[in-house]
Amino acid sequence: MNYIDQQSVKKKMTGRLMKNKILKFTFLGATLLALLVLVILGYRMVTQGVGYLNLDFLTNFSSRFPANAGIKAALVGSLCLLAVVAPVSLFLGVGAAVYLEEYAKKNKITTFIQMNISNLAGVPSIVFGLLGLTIFVRMLGMGKSVLAAGLTMSLLILPVIIVASQEAIRAVPNDLREASYGIGATKWQTILKVVIPSAIPGILTGGILALSRAIGETAPLVVIGIPVIIHFLPEGLLSEFTALPMQIFDWAKRPQEEFQYVAAAGILVLMIVLVFMNSIAVLIRNKFSKRY
Repeated sequence: MNYIDQQSVKKKMTGRLMKNKILKFTFLGATLLALLVLVILGYRMVTQGVGYLNLDFLTNFSSRFPANAGIKAALVGSLCLLAVVAPVSLFLGVGAAVYLEEYAKKNKITTFIQMNISNLAGVPSIVFGLLGLTIFVRMLGMGKSVLAAGLTMSLLILPVIIVASQEAIRAVPNDLREASYGIGATKWQTILKVVIPSAIPGILTGGILALSRAIGETAPLVVIGIPVIIHFLPEGLLSEFTALPMQIFDWAKRPQEEFQYVAAAGILVLMIVLVFMNSIAVLIRNKFSKRY
């Protein structure tokens, strides 16, 4: 290699190293900016809402007086909503993923279905609210009930669960399937005893993260007409209810400054619930993930 070639290579390497440094600091700056926004938001919520966060706040119904306002109905309603969303969305989502990955033939129809599922994952939540209003509230006559809201939220997160479950099932090595077939197991036995247990960490992680989104959504609940204030607890699946996002939304739009602090306390409770659910997802992934 002559002197000119060496200079050219050295110049290219210098340019690449400079580009690498620029990109490194750009990505670092983006990360620090996101963390700064998160810290500011957390600090604002804690300083404003911690003064109202006590046992009475958790056990009182909402009130027109900020000092007496509580989230009892909203918290219980959110838990009831989650009790409907979790089994419906996980059962349908995992079932659809198993069919698409293990049974369906790879052709134009399944490709079209897969493309539409991926597109549905990015549809705004208010569209699912309109769908729930049309089908569950009006056509099926469920009204503003826990069941109607739960089925609407299930539709919202169903594409996310399907995609996450497909990725988890796809990650299971084919060697495990072939070993199961080699000892005489049927396809369903292989799926039930080998594929699904191996994919459970990914399925549950994706499912819990999707459920975290469902419990924090407001737009679909607003569209189907869920009330913001009630002074009773739901007695069944067809009972009216309210949820934490709706209660927070109502407090935040009130002109009294004290209600802004009450809303901040409600946000803290919602964030604690979301962090708890996300922590469960992390623990499941760390404890049950296996490498083959």
